[in-house]
Amino acid sequence: MTYVIAEPCVDVKDQACVEECPVDCIYEGDRTLYIHPGECIDCAACEPACPVEAIFYEDDLPEEWAAFKPINAEYFGAEVTGLGDPGGASTVGASRVDHPKIATYQVP
Repeated sequence: MTYVIAEPCVDVKDQACVEECPVDCIYEGDRTLYIHPGECIDCAACEPACPVEAIFYEDDLPEEWAAFKPINAEYFGAEVTGLGDPGGASTVGASRVDHPKIATYQVP
């Protein structure tokens, strides 16, 4: 299980969650942040730190944002960024790449 960043983060990227994450598993895309599902240790430190309430435990993700679970996971795959398992966001730095669904996402 893991935490997921959903729609409220798109075009906001406050990054308070990044500062609270003890394992450095929150990566920065162009329009939003992504939690690496293999690196997240489910500590929940990021969730209360998010000022826009965009972070959810995957089982608590609202149905309206269910698509963000695979988006977060697919972001790290070969078809999007090719990051795989880099072992920490600070080693990668900010990316100008988003999942294709986020790149074209229209925030209501």
